Amino acid sequence: MRYSLQQLASALGVGHSGDPATPIDRIAPLEDAEPGALSFLANRKYRRHLAETQASAVVLRQDWLADCPCAALISDNPYLTYARAAGLLYPEPVRSPGVHPSAVVAADARLAESVRVGPLAVIESGAVLGERVDIGPGCIIGTNCQIGADCRLLARVTLLAGVVLGERVLIQPGAVLGADGFGFANDAGSWVKVPQLGGVQLGNDVEIGANTCIDRGSLRDTRIHDGVKLDNLIQIAHNVELGEHSAIAACSGIAGSTRIGRHCTLGGATAVLGHLELAAGVQVNAQSLVTRSLKEPGSYSSSLPAQPNKDWLKNMAQLRRLEQLERRIKQLEARLERHSDTPSEPQRRPGAGEDH
Repeated sequence: MRYSLQQLASALGVGHSGDPATPIDRIAPLEDAEPGALSFLANRKYRRHLAETQASAVVLRQDWLADCPCAALISDNPYLTYARAAGLLYPEPVRSPGVHPSAVVAADARLAESVRVGPLAVIESGAVLGERVDIGPGCIIGTNCQIGADCRLLARVTLLAGVVLGERVLIQPGAVLGADGFGFANDAGSWVKVPQLGGVQLGNDVEIGANTCIDRGSLRDTRIHDGVKLDNLIQIAHNVELGEHSAIAACSGIAGSTRIGRHCTLGGATAVLGHLELAAGVQVNAQSLVTRSLKEPGSYSSSLPAQPNKDWLKNMAQLRRLEQLERRIKQLEARLERHSDTPSEPQRRPGAGEDH
């Protein structure tokens, strides 16, 4: 798509500086941009590229405008404005509705007229697909699944029986929703499978990353509320509940029956143990292990940053000595306490004939 600077500013609801007729037809990074491109500056560390950019326009904050050598879109949140501009310049292609000849659709499945079903997809008995649903190649929609309007399943997505999607849900390739949760009872050393009788429910405007798995509940449903964003390769165990507009980065795992509040964020490779609660507004930084409920909003960390290997070895050696050091400190404290409790002998003043 092609826009003028003025058209983009009006569509995005932001101010602009420079020739309003400046044509823009693509997005590019500051350092690689050429004429016709829109770039953005949201992070101060990339400010060094601004003076030499060849972009036709840059999205930036008002206080950086004086350093901009070209036209600009002025925004208090440049990254958000960039995201919306990219959506305008790169709209999703319009796909024609219909069912590919190689797809298999059960006779009693209900598909809206505007649904598109791609090659080798399977729609099982009792499934209901709303308006403008787009099922990509190789997807499997299990029995009695319900998919709301404008959902997109890109490729090889699996929804097992009874999964419910709200509207405008986007699921990336390889994701699996509704597989059995990890539930087993121990019988004298052997394991007996616990039937997983719940389902999976997703709200509106949820996005699920590639190869992410969301298990069905054991008794009640696993619930992902409106606006939740999940990155690639995430494990959501049975009975978990994720609050509205929370976001979880790649390679994280949430154990069973944990409840995470609204507007929480979990950094990459975070692990949360089961049966915990995270309050609304909690931020857990990357590679953290959450072992207890976090009842107050705020930022939490538990991982060690990378450091030179010799420093790491030294620190680990010191950590192994902590218990020994603690014992020594307690012994010293006890000796000091005994010493302070012992009455001191009065000092004798020197008498006549004694050396001073």
